[in-house]
Amino acid sequence: MFRGVYTALITPFTTDGKLDEGALRRIVNAQIDAGIAGLVPVGTTGESPTVTHEENVRVVGIVIDEARGRVPVIAGTGSNSTAEAIDMTSQAKELGAAASLQVAPYYNKPSQEGFYQHFTTIAEEVDLPMVVYNIPGRTGKNIETATVRRLAEHRNIVAVKEASGSIPQMMDVLAAMPDDFDVLSGDDNLAFSLTALGGRGVISVASNLVPARVVKMIDQALRGDIEHARKDHFELLPLFKALFIDTNPIPIKYMMHRAGFCTERYRLPMVPLSAGDRDTIDALLGSYGII
Repeated sequence: MFRGVYTALITPFTTDGKLDEGALRRIVNAQIDAGIAGLVPVGTTGESPTVTHEENVRVVGIVIDEARGRVPVIAGTGSNSTAEAIDMTSQAKELGAAASLQVAPYYNKPSQEGFYQHFTTIAEEVDLPMVVYNIPGRTGKNIETATVRRLAEHRNIVAVKEASGSIPQMMDVLAAMPDDFDVLSGDDNLAFSLTALGGRGVISVASNLVPARVVKMIDQALRGDIEHARKDHFELLPLFKALFIDTNPIPIKYMMHRAGFCTERYRLPMVPLSAGDRDTIDALLGSYGII
C-alpha cells in the first residue's frame, strides 16, 4: 500500500508560537512538486508532544486540504492513551486521511499484549489503514517482531515504521512479515539499507529539506539500482547525521528556517541549537548548495 518516500513534516510556528498555516501550505506544495510519495503530519518531527489535540487535528486538516488528493496523507494521531488515539484518528478519517500513524504508547510502557490490544482496538474502532510506529529510543519500549507479526494479521494494520535503529531487528521484521505488509524505515541513516533488504521505503525527516534527492535514492533502491542508490546514500549521509546533532526536530527545523521555509520557532521544552551547532549546520548546508 505504501511505497517510496513519505515526509515526516515539520510543524511551522509563527514568531508568537501559533501554527503557521501559510508556511505549512507552502511546504506541502514544495513536497508534492518534488515528487514525494506522501505526507505524514504531526509525527515526532511535527512536534506532536507539544501541540494540543485540537492543533494536531487542525494540522492534519490543513495538510489534507492543501494536498488536494495529489498524494496520500498519513495522519499522526497516536497517543499513549488509546481513547485519545481513537478520537483523533476518527477526526482524521473524517477529514480525508489515507491512513494513520500510531506511535507505540510512550511513558506507560505496556507489555507486548498491551501493545497488541492498543493497536488492534484503534484498528477496530476506526476503519482506516494504520502504520504502526516503533521507536523504542523515544517510547522506552520495543515492539517485538512477533507482536508486529500478530498485528499484521489485522485487515487495517498495513505497515510498520521501523525506527528501532537495529539492522538485525529490521531484517527479522522483513523476513517475518506477509508480502502485503509494508516495512518502512523510520531512520534516514538506515533507509537505503532497509530498502535494499526488501523494505518499501522511508518516512523521512531529511526529505523536508531535500525531497527530490531522497526520492531519487529510494526509487533507485526500489528498482534494484543498488550501485547508484548507495552512492546517493553516502552523498546524503553527512546530512542524515546532522539531523541528530541535537534532538529531532530541532536540527531539521533550523535547516528549514535557513532554507527560507519557516521561522525558527519551537515550543518548550525544545530550545534552539547552540551557536556551535548552528555553525556546523550552516557549513553543511553551504556544502550542499542550500544556503
